Amino acid sequence: MTFGFIGTGNMGGALARAARRRLEGEAILLANRTADKAEALARELDARTADNGEAAGEAAYLFLGVKPQMMGELLEELAPILAGRRDRFVLVSMAAGLDIADIRRMAGGDYPVLRIMPNTPCSIGEGMILYTPGPGVTEEEERAFLEAMAGAGRFSRIPEKLMNAGSAVAGCGPAFVDLFIEALADGGVACGLPRAQAVEFAAQMALGSARLILESGRHPGELKDAVCSPGGTTIQGVRKLEEAGFRGAVMNAVIAACEKSGNLK
Repeated sequence: MTFGFIGTGNMGGALARAARRRLEGEAILLANRTADKAEALARELDARTADNGEAAGEAAYLFLGVKPQMMGELLEELAPILAGRRDRFVLVSMAAGLDIADIRRMAGGDYPVLRIMPNTPCSIGEGMILYTPGPGVTEEEERAFLEAMAGAGRFSRIPEKLMNAGSAVAGCGPAFVDLFIEALADGGVACGLPRAQAVEFAAQMALGSARLILESGRHPGELKDAVCSPGGTTIQGVRKLEEAGFRGAVMNAVIAACEKSGNLK
């Protein structure tokens, strides 16, 4: 079973690294517009390099890791190769704003398509990957995909109509969290902490808080209340965040990202 990656940038490279945790290097094909980038990643993963056509002609799972606005051109190039194949293959799209029907139309055939929305923590095996199997993807193909990519992190199957909303939370969310962690660290520096320690404290706090939610199953509001002692320091910080419209700002960021995803075609 060969996994081919067209596009080995931040996300394509992260997913290739995740695949390598379960697959032999020989089973991974890497193609990129800038060949040097694919070659460097191939050396790191002991994988194979290829051009777009070779990857499209061989991979059982072909990851299309290009920007949405470049997808039409790529699939126009690959369409004759895909049409000539007589074996089973699945196209894996991670392009924001392009649905399964778009990918099939651009590729020129009713091919099986897995639409996924990964995020950058996939690179360390802590990703949140949303996915939707399109028509024609068998249960066996879905299961094989999940087993091979388990090294990327946590997977959640969702209806395609919710992909833009899920992407706004899980896909865009790392940038929002990074911004929050940076702001926490800046506050710590303003209070006298060395920069490196402030970043470490904020990042580990965010990691631990997230794991506590997932592993305990408790509501974030309940966990927040548990930290806010009556008349204490934390509730005063929460009060200031609420005065500044913190929750409303975060909600608006998610809604704006979701709306943008729907306008990328």
